[in-house]
Amino acid sequence: MSWFESFVLGLVQGLTEFLPISSSAHLRLTAAFAGWHDPGAAFTAITQIGTEAAVLIYFRQDIARILSAWFRSLTDRSMRSDHDAQMGWLVIVGSIPIGVLGLTLKDQIEGPFRDLRLIATTLIVMGIVLGIADRLAARDETGGRHRVVKERKTLKDLGVRDGLIYGFCQAMALIPGVSRSGATISGGLLMGYTRESAARYSFLLAIPAVLASGAYELKDVGEGHVSWGPTIFATLVAFVVGYAVIAWFMKFITTKSFMPFVIYRILLGILIFALVWSGALSPHAGESAG
Repeated sequence: MSWFESFVLGLVQGLTEFLPISSSAHLRLTAAFAGWHDPGAAFTAITQIGTEAAVLIYFRQDIARILSAWFRSLTDRSMRSDHDAQMGWLVIVGSIPIGVLGLTLKDQIEGPFRDLRLIATTLIVMGIVLGIADRLAARDETGGRHRVVKERKTLKDLGVRDGLIYGFCQAMALIPGVSRSGATISGGLLMGYTRESAARYSFLLAIPAVLASGAYELKDVGEGHVSWGPTIFATLVAFVVGYAVIAWFMKFITTKSFMPFVIYRILLGILIFALVWSGALSPHAGESAG
């Protein structure tokens, strides 16, 4: 991998990680469209550490408060009813599905799941799911001719059941094209949470999963065409760009609809299918050399 490739892929990772459009799919597609080798699951997981570092900084006050309350709850029974302490446990509970499935499906994640036809399918299907969730949220928030405004749930209403559902939604993002934020936000909206609450828990829930995945994949750096230097450089680029994107996205979702992302996902999926069916793009582009 050249330094230019690592810069572009780091930029793509930072731009797409927090948007509900799938960063792993865009890394795969960028390489395929440019005629580069598939960067692979290991490169993707490690560069996500950069964007997750942006989450740690952006939500540093929330994270510090949750960690403090959680640790105190281990020895102080009275703290176990504290909302922040409960959030700590719920992040752990919600991380179980992706941990189990990530290890179980490791070979599929690094192989069959990177087929561009599957990516196109997940882009379209999850785009439709996000669109439905967004419309339901908008209906509750604005009401209508024959409806009153319906109050949606916040993170104070989050329990073990909803935490696990969020976790299984996040685990779906093991398939490129699904989108970690897209799946968890859609799940949250469908369960009746506000946009801001769904996004906030989505980002907090991703922290242990992404950091663990990135650490696990460190052993594979240097194998094949991906080396340490370009990987670290791409991770740093992803961090800088990701921080700017997450700050913008958290402001965007409080007032705007997800429909632009829905339309983009569907159109991109259709484009990929058209290119593959016409023979202009191989569904396994770059894989043989990767």
